[in-house]
Amino acid sequence: MSSKTSDLGTRAIVGVALVGLAAVALWAGGLGFWLILSVAGILMMGEWAGLTGATPRQRRLAQYTMCVPFAVMAPDVAAGPSFLALGLLVGAVLFLGAATPRPRLAFGALYVGLPVFALLMLRERQDNGLLLTFWAMALVWACDTGAYFAGRTIGGPKLAPRISPNKTWAGFIGGLIAGTAFAFILVRLFDLPLTLALATPLLGALSQAGDLYESHLKRRAGVKDSSNLLPGHGGVLDRLDGLVFVAPVAALLVFALAR
Repeated sequence: MSSKTSDLGTRAIVGVALVGLAAVALWAGGLGFWLILSVAGILMMGEWAGLTGATPRQRRLAQYTMCVPFAVMAPDVAAGPSFLALGLLVGAVLFLGAATPRPRLAFGALYVGLPVFALLMLRERQDNGLLLTFWAMALVWACDTGAYFAGRTIGGPKLAPRISPNKTWAGFIGGLIAGTAFAFILVRLFDLPLTLALATPLLGALSQAGDLYESHLKRRAGVKDSSNLLPGHGGVLDRLDGLVFVAPVAALLVFALAR
């Protein structure tokens, strides 16, 4: 077996495991979903610190700092995804900004904290939270899949060659089409609000913007992946870069449009 085939097999196994873990946690909701999101957020904060050039001590400080707002977001046993938790995220930014000479490290508290907050808001504060959170998460996967196959099949002009040489305009459009088609399937089968399906192309564009932004961060840091935690996939940020951009906007759209 060639190393390339072996790597593809490893990537597929890890990918299926990650999707399965996310699906079980999403279905369970409550403390199970919060725990998975909080662990992912703390790992993402560590990877973000690495991309900003933080020292090991600063990385640990950033991760410990994020434990406070994440703990308060715990549903049922704490305040949950509330204004208190949102205020503590802002407080984490201010604390890290004062405790370290790295403003970009401090910004990471919002970069990784807001998506966790937004997904918990969707899952725990909405009557149809399971459907809405699934829509927000799965549209990113649909966009990624559509972009991959359209880019590989069609090719053509590059989207942002200085940032990510492999991404094409065909992949970008293919991702938007796949994500939007997926949303309308949810409208048909599970009564997702039509307004959210119509807004899905915007979120698909944000998903791919999040991917490009993390590619920019990695290129600036001179690394291929945010970490080597997930075999064949890199780090947690590498897997969730699109969702980081999508989740907060999806939550805002739900509260603004799905009334």
